[in-house]
Amino acid sequence: MKTLSVSTHRREEMVDVTELVRGVVADVGVDAGLCLVFSPHTTCAVTINEGWDPDVQADALRHLRSLVPRDAGFAHSEGNSDSHIKTIAVGPSVMLPVDGGQVRLGRWQAVFLCEFDGPRRRELWVQVG
Repeated sequence: MKTLSVSTHRREEMVDVTELVRGVVADVGVDAGLCLVFSPHTTCAVTINEGWDPDVQADALRHLRSLVPRDAGFAHSEGNSDSHIKTIAVGPSVMLPVDGGQVRLGRWQAVFLCEFDGPRRRELWVQVG
């Protein structure tokens, strides 16, 4: 397993980590299999979505913000309950196919770390096999 370190710069953002994940797969040298990308954080998620148009990420974050507002009167007292709920909704991991020694993604797809409680330094655990 390889640990990637990713810095985030805003409270909420989607960071494209596709090339970092591709680098791990290339280093491992597996011809075919699966690649798990997992976030060990409770306020940070991982997803696959369109990586070409940044408006897609802005729209996704804006919609999540409207569904789970920060000031919704949560019982959790740290002020980041919305971040926990957004992470539950998006999920902590993605599984990617590996073929020909490369991560296989659709034409417009990218892998994103979804920050909901930043800015922070985050880890992603990547397992290839």
